[in-house]
Amino acid sequence: MTNMSRRLRRPSSRVIGIAALLVIAYGVLPFTGSEYLFDALLTPFLAAALAALGLNILAGYAGQLSLGSAAFMAIGAYTACNLTLRLPGVPFAIDIVIAGIVAAAIGLLFGLPSLRLRGFYLAVSTLALQFFVQWALNNISWLSDDNPSGVISTPSVKIGLLTLDSATGRYLFTLITVSILTFLAARLASSQHGRNFIAVRDNEVAAKVIGIPVLRTKLIAFVLSSFVIGVAGAVWSFAYLRTVEPDGFNLDRSFQILFIIIIGGLASIRGAFLGAALMTLFPLLLARAGQAVFGYVVDTGSLDLVEDVVIGTMIVIFLIAEPAGLVALFDRCWSLGARVLRQWSGAQDRKRPSADPGLLRSTGSSEP
Repeated sequence: MTNMSRRLRRPSSRVIGIAALLVIAYGVLPFTGSEYLFDALLTPFLAAALAALGLNILAGYAGQLSLGSAAFMAIGAYTACNLTLRLPGVPFAIDIVIAGIVAAAIGLLFGLPSLRLRGFYLAVSTLALQFFVQWALNNISWLSDDNPSGVISTPSVKIGLLTLDSATGRYLFTLITVSILTFLAARLASSQHGRNFIAVRDNEVAAKVIGIPVLRTKLIAFVLSSFVIGVAGAVWSFAYLRTVEPDGFNLDRSFQILFIIIIGGLASIRGAFLGAALMTLFPLLLARAGQAVFGYVVDTGSLDLVEDVVIGTMIVIFLIAEPAGLVALFDRCWSLGARVLRQWSGAQDRKRPSADPGLLRSTGSSEP
């Protein structure tokens, strides 16, 4: 067997790393994790990463800027909730898929301006969807099941052996949903549609010259991105918030998702997860550090303002120092660690004493 064939058959470090993460996520954490770990950390992290993954398809790969991500999340959440309440006989998995389809249909409608607009003007057009959805949720009582407060408690649902009443069940439901859509997004990125997205993002004129249908490619990006974000909204409401309310999908949520892909890295599947991990874990660590240092001297509102200032400063630093995001920083650290490990291994090999020829002859190991 040649060295080339061995290299082709040998699994890459990325594949090994993904397999190890899946083993830990599915085989270790459900049996060892606490309720706080699931409800406060892992479930919101996975839901936010899924929403960022959907926006990354549109903004990172296709280059179409959107500020209406929270609106698509709200569409998915309210659709799934109303289907569960009004059609209780329909399986919840189908409700989730229908919620994504409804969000995709709205995404197709509001993606039409991208045929004429781009850049800042396209972002403003998607911002109009955010305001319209907020108005509809606050003024159309049917969407909130005629609840005067506009807040709906998500009903108890069950998917196979998983129930969303327990923290572990909600975590596993979120993990399975994110795993499936992440796998499909990775396949999409490596497919012809993914290459078309990148071509349109880099240069629309050149993409049109080589025969790529630019208008159809943009609409496909809007549809697929809206579907993923709509499913993320349903997961966010049912698995994390356990309520459906307009304030959970305000403009701040749209900016949070945008910041995740900026910090994590545009046009990167891993970037959505790295950015979501930072945006989910860092505020909790900052709040704990603030309470440990200042105690009750500084109120919670002041700590929240400090958190916003620190996160904003981090975004500016990433835009200046590392525009490619945490993915590039992670890859650089990984390459540096691998190079140091190779150098250390080579030094150990050089220090290892060679075998004594006389000893080999005395043991009869040499040829006669």
